Amino acid sequence: MNIEKRGQLYEGKAKKVFETSDPNYLIVDYKDDATAFNGLKKGTIESKGIINNKVTNYLMKMLGEKGIPTHYVEEISDRETIVKRVSIVPLEVIVRNIAAGSLSKRLGIPEGTKLAHTVLEFCYKDDALGDPMVNEYHIYAMNLATPEEVKTISDYALRVNEILAEFLSHAKIELIDFKLEFGRLPDGTIILADEISPDTCRFWDSETGEKLDKDRFRRDLGNVEGAYKEILHRLLGL
Repeated sequence: MNIEKRGQLYEGKAKKVFETSDPNYLIVDYKDDATAFNGLKKGTIESKGIINNKVTNYLMKMLGEKGIPTHYVEEISDRETIVKRVSIVPLEVIVRNIAAGSLSKRLGIPEGTKLAHTVLEFCYKDDALGDPMVNEYHIYAMNLATPEEVKTISDYALRVNEILAEFLSHAKIELIDFKLEFGRLPDGTIILADEISPDTCRFWDSETGEKLDKDRFRRDLGNVEGAYKEILHRLLGL
């Protein structure tokens, strides 16, 4: 795609976003910076930006082929990807298959317990507030999304879960839980945005239970770079 990179629009914890010569598209540049606990813990994971860019794009393309509309357009370098410009819905959508992390702490369910039913959670995207959990009543009261949009987002999230869990099982990876973000195109169409990577998913080795995701950074488990590289290898063969 023939577009030029322009000025930086935004810098987040894991990515920089740039304007382009076409107002309908942006360029995302993935960083090696790592944060946890809403930015309280900071560090660097070697090659994380490259791995997350490649893993995200690979999974986004696969989801697109299976009917999930995404913002992915074209990977233009190891760290950079052209994406459709969207207005982000200010909700983090969390899908949980097995108890871990905050769910285990909050509800007292031992980590690793398979849930009797997939859990869908919404958090209000606000770093200053610590991304608090909200329900549909909060979402409507705050005009964050319409009932129709929430249904679309929920349906997509559960379908993404089905597709990813099945795909990852062939790579001997168990999908414990993950976070998604969605955006609105100018015409209001809801599409999948942001990233799908070891930063935003809990990936466990399905045979050993070894953690292959950002929990290695959060919990000081060591070999963080190795875990990210293992995901890249299992999914893309790189």
